[in-house]
Amino acid sequence: MRARVAVVLAVVLALLPVGCTGDGGERGDRAPGGTVLRFQSLAWQKESVDANKELVAEWNAAHPDIRVEYVQGSWDSVHDQLLTSFEGGEAPDIIHDASDDLADFAYGGYLADLRPLLPARLKADIPEASWETTTFGDGVYGVPFLQEPRVIMANKKILQASGVRVPTPERPWTWPEFRQVTKELTAAMGEGKYAVAWPLKEPVSVSLNLGLSAGGKLFHRGADGRVEVRFTDGDAVMPGTVHAQVNTDRSAPRTTLGMGGSDTLPGFFGGKYAMVPLGFSYRQQIVQQAPEGFEWMVLPAPGGDGGLTQGVSPQTLSIAEDSPYKKEATRFIDFLLQPPNMVRLARGDWMLPTGRQALKDPSLHTAKDGWATGAALAGNLRPAPAQSVRGYPEWKDKVATPAFQEYYSGAIDAVELEKRLVDDGNLVLARYQR
Repeated sequence: MRARVAVVLAVVLALLPVGCTGDGGERGDRAPGGTVLRFQSLAWQKESVDANKELVAEWNAAHPDIRVEYVQGSWDSVHDQLLTSFEGGEAPDIIHDASDDLADFAYGGYLADLRPLLPARLKADIPEASWETTTFGDGVYGVPFLQEPRVIMANKKILQASGVRVPTPERPWTWPEFRQVTKELTAAMGEGKYAVAWPLKEPVSVSLNLGLSAGGKLFHRGADGRVEVRFTDGDAVMPGTVHAQVNTDRSAPRTTLGMGGSDTLPGFFGGKYAMVPLGFSYRQQIVQQAPEGFEWMVLPAPGGDGGLTQGVSPQTLSIAEDSPYKKEATRFIDFLLQPPNMVRLARGDWMLPTGRQALKDPSLHTAKDGWATGAALAGNLRPAPAQSVRGYPEWKDKVATPAFQEYYSGAIDAVELEKRLVDDGNLVLARYQR
């Protein structure tokens, strides 16, 4: 019976028009207007969606023989959606994603190695540290184009009235100074108010990325290429500060530990929290949602032995390995990431461009909305510590997330945190390195 079905199916498929797909559309085929490329974008804020669609329209107007079709994707479901489309042979030609989501797709052979495709201009314009975030094995599987440092959103009136030293990128707070400032600030603010609110619903990337500033690394790769977890003094600084603020100093509330960044904004606007560490793009929500007269400022995150270094996972553009038009797709990516266009994409997403030329744009160095503070941090951004670690997703979900959550809330101490991250963590990673 199965053999008969297979024969019938083969005949039906042979009779179908070339280029027919399950959704009735054309995937990279020669259409009456020329080549059609599908570009799946994850832009979601109106300014960002508008910028992407405008650039697609500009490309199509100038390149009628290589038309780009804009496809709207979602950050919430992109990994599973891409995996399904890869396995089904229906992946978009040009793929918008984040560098920390690429490893499985790169090692699985779903993404094209961009080394022979990328123009020299683009290679030279983006710093090597950014390219490292999309390098897996010997190949490069994405173009990193937007990045987001973590900063401190601060209530300007509260900070200025307190008399504490306001940090700058040139002279940031150290982690011990930050802890002392939050103790003093909380005492001055009064009952039921806190100097800092840590939204740590997803605690792992925050802890690892900010930990770099104190010399933390956590993942160590040996000469044989194997990775192991080691918890050093530097790794303990950032988590230890948060643990002390919540459980010892009472300068940070325990209630926000399970929140996402947006959840803390009402309390921030209401003066309950003087500061909230957030991603740089949260400035847009503050601009849109803050009550009239609310004054705020952007401060650099604390620094340590590693200066203001912090890890990031840039947004990326990749090309599907199955795309029959990799050269055309590369031409579109090169157009999309010309310096003026990269600036438009960055401003639309309220993030920073990776490109050196785009970062020089005067609009990214204004005091308004904290752009200048963010731009000053760009040179300190490095690949997230777990960027290329096989098994990291399982380590994060099964080991690190519950361990950090319990440590920050005070349920376990630093000794138990280290034991879980290292002992339990290395058992997980070992399964991926045989």
